[in-house]
Amino acid sequence: MDYTDIILAPVVTEKSTYLRETGKYVFQVNPNATKIQIKEAVRRLFNVKVLDCTVMNVRGKNRRVRYQAGKTSSWKKAIVKVAEGEKIKIFEGV
Repeated sequence: MDYTDIILAPVVTEKSTYLRETGKYVFQVNPNATKIQIKEAVRRLFNVKVLDCTVMNVRGKNRRVRYQAGKTSSWKKAIVKVAEGEKIKIFEGV
């Protein structure tokens, strides 16, 4: 699996913005990726030292569109902690 296939997108929310101040970055990742693969992908793609990686599965929510019931997609989220003083540039200015 290629490293660009593991990290799908950055997650930009109020909570992730707050976490960024403490050196933690939030990504949407491939559902089949492991913690070790995610750590290695972040290290190689963004050239930072990764200290910790927390992974969780986000369950899709039930939604209604007009008269039909539906469900949003489930996805996998990773919170990656980088070494003090290091930053990931794609999050700067967001």
